[in-house]
Amino acid sequence: MSQIYIQAKRWDKPVSSPEIQQFAGALTAKNAEKGVFITTSRFTASAISFAEKVPKNIVLIGGDLAERMIDYNIGVSEEERYIVKRIDSDFFEQ
Repeated sequence: MSQIYIQAKRWDKPVSSPEIQQFAGALTAKNAEKGVFITTSRFTASAISFAEKVPKNIVLIGGDLAERMIDYNIGVSEEERYIVKRIDSDFFEQ
């Protein structure tokens, strides 16, 4: 079973080909065959083109796609759920 390496970036600017080239290099250094690059932003045309041509299997997931995947539970699974509590101000007014 092969390992999948993931890199995630919380960026406002688009991810360009140098970042994808560095990720491909990191995959090569780890002898990995598969990688997923996720960003809250989007990918430039050159980044997409490079990912399609590189011999490594690199999947690019931009902000819009990531949001849809989460909204429709596609390719994701729930790991843990948190309960968020708020203060009941009526309780303290009594």
